[in-house]
Amino acid sequence: MTNDSGSSEERGERRRLYTLAEATAALALVRPLLEELSESKRGLDAVHSSLLRLTPHQRENGHRLNAIGLEQQMERLVDHLARGIREIEVMGIELKDIDAGLIDFPALHRGRIVYLCWRLGEDEIGYWHEISTGFAGRRPISEFAGD
Repeated sequence: MTNDSGSSEERGERRRLYTLAEATAALALVRPLLEELSESKRGLDAVHSSLLRLTPHQRENGHRLNAIGLEQQMERLVDHLARGIREIEVMGIELKDIDAGLIDFPALHRGRIVYLCWRLGEDEIGYWHEISTGFAGRRPISEFAGD
């Protein structure tokens, strides 16, 4: 998804930075939202697969109502996903992977911005990484000292 209006930094807005305590507290709101988004994404993938299985001929020959129903279901799921993604973005949290429920909280570490990294299934924020390294560069939170 692209943002034609540019990032918040490009528009002169300040990026929300989280302390470890703030990010941990935010999980109470974000965890159920991510669970819901992941479920909706799985539903969207299933509906999309069902729709793809209907050939153009089938859509015109006896399966038209089924195709319309699937398309309407897809629209509802896409709208729901967009609203949930926006809720996360408004909090200043970056959604990296809906399927994995992977999010990053921008944070300050030794004078530079890094990410506190969390994904569904983890009990707490246990990792952080440099912006440039991504998930593959996750390091234990014990090495993090927020400023």
